[in-house]
Amino acid sequence: MIFYHMTTPEQWAKFEHLDYLEADSLATEGFIHGSYAEQVEESVRRYFVGCERVLILQIDPNLLTSKLVIETSRNGDLFPHIYGPLNKSAILTIENRLMTVESLETLKRPS
Repeated sequence: MIFYHMTTPEQWAKFEHLDYLEADSLATEGFIHGSYAEQVEESVRRYFVGCERVLILQIDPNLLTSKLVIETSRNGDLFPHIYGPLNKSAILTIENRLMTVESLETLKRPS
């Protein structure tokens, strides 16, 4: 099942000329966080408010070269975690989202 990883343009730039991406969480927690489509907005609201932009990477799990584990996380929901670098060849699309006041208000509204 397709899933997503969110990052900042600054973090992406650190790996711009490499064929992989590492999130800070890989060093601190041992994996890179992912979200399914229905979890993206909550994750953006929770972890990226205050950022000017956020990149939302759409990932095909069948193309990953690192181990993918589906694990229980917040609220007992299942989340995809990548145990290793994220190879860029597994990224299908990248949404460059501007975090405007309007987009933040939309994210704050309950579904």
